Amino acid sequence: MSDEDLKFAVLALSSVFFVIDPLANVPIFLTITSRCAPATRRRIAAKAAFATWVTLSIFAFAGGLIFKAFGISLGAFKIAGGIMLLLMAIDMMRAQPSPTRTTAKEQDESLDRGDDIAIFPLAVPMLAGPGAIATVMVLMSRAAWNPVRTPAVFLAVTITCLVAWVLMRSATHAEKFLPEPVLRAFERVMGLLLAAVAVEFVAGGIRDMWHL
Repeated sequence: MSDEDLKFAVLALSSVFFVIDPLANVPIFLTITSRCAPATRRRIAAKAAFATWVTLSIFAFAGGLIFKAFGISLGAFKIAGGIMLLLMAIDMMRAQPSPTRTTAKEQDESLDRGDDIAIFPLAVPMLAGPGAIATVMVLMSRAAWNPVRTPAVFLAVTITCLVAWVLMRSATHAEKFLPEPVLRAFERVMGLLLAAVAVEFVAGGIRDMWHL
């Protein structure tokens, strides 16, 4: 593995992890599963994490086909994805819920539903939201099916989904050790880093379109 491949792997992991933000999603998970028994919570956590992994993996594989089907250039998608990430990052830095994930109304409606909340709204759009989907698609386009970089993208998705599963599974215990002020502070830091990644995406998209 070259230094460039290693840098790409770190970028992939940090980008996917920050946009999905498993830690900051713990309070949301606790809210929408507040009426569930501990065993049900664990089952929902597993289903949500797996559904997130499947969703992001499908978009990672089919990203190129989607571009061709809709006639979207890579540069345009990078810019759009970067803007979306930037908006999400701004919300994170302000410690406000991002409308690109899930709305308060959707969270309230989910309280009256069963295990299906693992798919919606937990997996989509809370975890595998538009920002995360755009991120994996752009990363895969940059990997260009490289034998090292392509697995790095899927490894980043897998690690992030595993972390999300562990945190949601033990959310009741995690809540005791992660008070809200700490979560808000951590969310702001991740928002700043995500904003930097978003700017890189926009800059890359502009460069791609400039050379068309």
